[in-house]
Amino acid sequence: MSNNDEKWGIAHVHASFNNTIITITDLTGAETIAKSSGGSVVKQNRDESSPYAAMQMAETVAEEVIAAGIDGLHVRVRGPGGNLQQNPGPGAQATIRALARAGIEIGRIEDVTPIPHDGTRAPKGSGF
Repeated sequence: MSNNDEKWGIAHVHASFNNTIITITDLTGAETIAKSSGGSVVKQNRDESSPYAAMQMAETVAEEVIAAGIDGLHVRVRGPGGNLQQNPGPGAQATIRALARAGIEIGRIEDVTPIPHDGTRAPKGSGF
């Protein structure tokens, strides 16, 4: 499967319904290698969370990652979480697909959305 000379990193994808943020770190998560957000690739605020913006971000980030000598990425997807929505926004899938298409090996895909164990009270109009 994977050789020992392959270098891996972690792609932290925060996908809400207003924006998508991609941060690539080393395996410890301490050192940031590349980062991008929806606002850095599209002009309109409403497009920040779109799959198109996510693909553009993933492509620019992928170039930096390959330049840094990283072959594979473990993906950690995070939705808004807390007492907000648990499922990630539309940018999450597009990000992973674009990273894979850019020639980066995808390892584990993990959901790291924070889930409250009876935290604060939900906002008024949330429908729960």
